[in-house]
Amino acid sequence: MSMNDERTTDLFLKLTPERVLDAVEASGLECAPVCHPLNSFENRVYDVLLQDDGRIVAKFYRPGRWSRAQILEEHMFMSDLGEAEVPVCAVRPFPDGTTLKEIDGIWYCLYDRFGGRAPEDLSDESVERLGMMAARIHNVGGRTDAPNRLRLNARMYVREDLAWLAGQGVIPDHVESRYLDAANTIADLAERRLDGVPTLRIHGDLHAGNLLIRDGRFHVLDFDDMVVGPAVQDLWLLLPGRDATTGRQREVFLEAYEQFRAFDRATLDLVEPLRGMRLVHYAAWLARRWHDPIFPATWPQFGTEDWWTRQADDLEDVIEHASTEQEKVSGKKDEEALTNADFFWDWDDKDKS
Repeated sequence: MSMNDERTTDLFLKLTPERVLDAVEASGLECAPVCHPLNSFENRVYDVLLQDDGRIVAKFYRPGRWSRAQILEEHMFMSDLGEAEVPVCAVRPFPDGTTLKEIDGIWYCLYDRFGGRAPEDLSDESVERLGMMAARIHNVGGRTDAPNRLRLNARMYVREDLAWLAGQGVIPDHVESRYLDAANTIADLAERRLDGVPTLRIHGDLHAGNLLIRDGRFHVLDFDDMVVGPAVQDLWLLLPGRDATTGRQREVFLEAYEQFRAFDRATLDLVEPLRGMRLVHYAAWLARRWHDPIFPATWPQFGTEDWWTRQADDLEDVIEHASTEQEKVSGKKDEEALTNADFFWDWDDKDKS
């Protein structure tokens, strides 16, 4: 990291309400001296009161994560969805018509303050509505590419993260080999099963926490993790369970989805590899952000031997379920993913209950 990069990161971590108001006013809006931080880990987000008593949300992107071109592709996707009347919380243009500005080397944008409530749980009716909405999002997402955004693949979301983690020496010695073996096995599975699967612009982080209900309608928030990836990513995050209820609701979701867009059900065998990829990427994300004081305060157990042991357990559990999922979807087991012994050279089934 260069000295300029370090200075920008320091400014981001020490971003003050006064500097936030300076940035909003520099864009051409008049602010009242009222600014409150909102909950966000990756970025810095503030509720700002304007002189006309309107409220906006100012989002400051963490330096070094996204380029200007990548952020503008996020904004373009939201704009495309808004034009198609898909209910999303889109970026608010600045007075000059642009959507992205910079202060102290930090990119920032604005949103209208959007009220609503998060769904407490997803009923079958809600799942049906979300299936239709996801299909509409994907219809828009498939119209054009986002060449600068990340591709949801094993290289970006597992192998590069593993190389970084190994280089940092953050995984305890006693679990490192086991963790890396399991993570690489998941990467292998993902590469095989993603081969030939169509990709498109998707939300990428479409879980219930990124939904709001307002006036009886669902609205989709936070396209910060937008990627180019398989459609099934936006299904399993909404319905991540493995129980019978989840299986039934996935069918409700897909029947509604297919009213607007075809869905290749063979790609359901990607659910477990995608789950494993997310676990690895999450661990690397925490490790990369540990210098930010918000992270140690929020995840005090991260980095302990128990934490990494549980992560290895979870990855091995994903591998077991991936084999079962493959058999359910295709009617046969993945020939390269039959048993734990196939994945781990030192695995002894009789040692497992």
